[in-house]
Amino acid sequence: MSSKTKLTTLGLAMTLVGVTATLQGVATAQTAGMEKGASPDGKIPAYAGAQAPLGGWSFGKFRGDFWKHKGEKALFSIDASNVDKYAANLTAGQIELIKQKKGYRMDVYPSHRECSAPDFVRANTEKNATQAKLDATGEYLETAALPGMPFPAPKSGAEAMWNHLMRYRGVGTEWQKAVTAVSPRPGSDEWIVAESKQVVFSPWGKKGVSTPQQAGSIFNIYFGYETPAALAGQGMVQRIFFNKQPETYYYFTGQRRVRRMPSYAYDAPQIGFENQYLLDEPWLFNGLLDRFTWKLVGKKEIYIPYNDFGMFNFKAKFGDVFKTQGVAPEARRYELHRVYVVEATVKSGVRHVASKKVFYIDEDSGLAVAGEDYDAQGKLWKVKEAYPIPVYELQGACDVEPFVQYDVSNGRYVADQSTIGTNTDIRWYEETNDPRFKDDFYTSESLRSVSER
Repeated sequence: MSSKTKLTTLGLAMTLVGVTATLQGVATAQTAGMEKGASPDGKIPAYAGAQAPLGGWSFGKFRGDFWKHKGEKALFSIDASNVDKYAANLTAGQIELIKQKKGYRMDVYPSHRECSAPDFVRANTEKNATQAKLDATGEYLETAALPGMPFPAPKSGAEAMWNHLMRYRGVGTEWQKAVTAVSPRPGSDEWIVAESKQVVFSPWGKKGVSTPQQAGSIFNIYFGYETPAALAGQGMVQRIFFNKQPETYYYFTGQRRVRRMPSYAYDAPQIGFENQYLLDEPWLFNGLLDRFTWKLVGKKEIYIPYNDFGMFNFKAKFGDVFKTQGVAPEARRYELHRVYVVEATVKSGVRHVASKKVFYIDEDSGLAVAGEDYDAQGKLWKVKEAYPIPVYELQGACDVEPFVQYDVSNGRYVADQSTIGTNTDIRWYEETNDPRFKDDFYTSESLRSVSER
C-alpha cells in the first residue's frame, strides 16, 4: 500500500474532531456535543434517548431480562477467520486478542443509542458546554456544573478523559459482593478470586448543582475483603481528589492497624494480585491525569462493548463466564458506535510502567469502553474493555462497572467490579441518607471501626 493510500484510508477511518456543541433538544439528549444523526450507511442509528425497562423490574431481578431489545440475535461474529475484513472498525487491542487467543470471538449486534441522564444532569451539561474549563495546566477540572458531563464537545484529550472520570453514577454505588479475579499463570489452573464489600461515593452526584471545589473529591471508595484467606479482613478507604494526591488508608489484619498509604496510587500494584493489577487501572483509568500528556486524536467508528447485560448477570456461574483464556463470547456484546480516540504519553522525567495509553470513549455517554497500554519499548502490553449498560435506577444514565484487562505478554487477565457468581446485583443510588455515602465514612477512624467489628 502506498503512503498516499495509507493517508487516504486513515482519513476515511478517522475524522479529526471539530465537533460544534449544539444545545437544541438538550431535554432529550444526554450530551450537547454528540452527533445525533445516524451514520451515512445507517449502521449507527440516530440518537434515541432513554428507554424504560420492561414492566416488572425491581432491584434484585436480572436487568437483562427487562431490556427492551433482549431478544436480539447477533448480526455476525468477528474471529480469526475474518478479522482483516473488519480491521478498520476494530482497535489494535481487539485485533491482537483475536489473533493471539484461540477461539476468541466478538459477536456484533444492532446498535442502540439510548444512554441518557436525569433532567438535572442534562441541564448541568448544557451549562458546561459554554462554562466548564480546565485549569492553566490543562490537567485538572477547575470549573463545571456537577453532576453533568463537563465537556460535551471535548476539544482535548484531557477534556475527554474528564468526561469519563465525572460520569454520572448517582450519589453512589454498592456491591454486596464485588469479585476481583486474576486468571492462572501459564501452566497452572489456580485463579486468584477475591470477594469484597464495596461502596463508591460521588459527593457531587446529588440532585442540584455543585462545583469541584464544593465536592472536594471525584469519588471516595471503601472495600473490605472477605476472601481469599490471604486478603480476608483487609480493607481500604481512598479519596480521589480533583487536584491533589489521593488520600488512602489501608487496614492490615495481621497488624490490626490502619496505615496511611501516600504512594498507593498511579502504577503501584494493588495488594494481593501478583503485580497484575495497578492502582490507576480500575474502570480502564482511575486517578489524576498529571503523569501523561493527553492528545485527542480524532473520532472513529468502532465495534465496542455496549449494552453488555451479560457481564452484569449475577446469577451466572463464575466458570461459565470467566474462562482461563478470557471472557466467554456469549457474555460479551459489541455494537458499532462513534468514539473519541485519546492517546496519553508518559511525560519526560516522570515514572510510569506504561509508556503510552490509548482510550476509546463513547461519544454519547463519555464512558471509556476500550483501551490499550504500551510498555517501555512501545510494544502492545495490555488490552482493556469495560461493559456499559443503561442504569434503571438512574433514569437511563449509562455506567461501566465490570471491566476486563488482558496482559498479552503473559496471557493472564484481570476482571474486576464483577458480580458474576455472587447472586447479588450492583446497586446505584440516585439519592440516599445511608451514612456510607458521606465524607466521614472515608476516614482512618471509620475504616478501623468497620474492619474490627
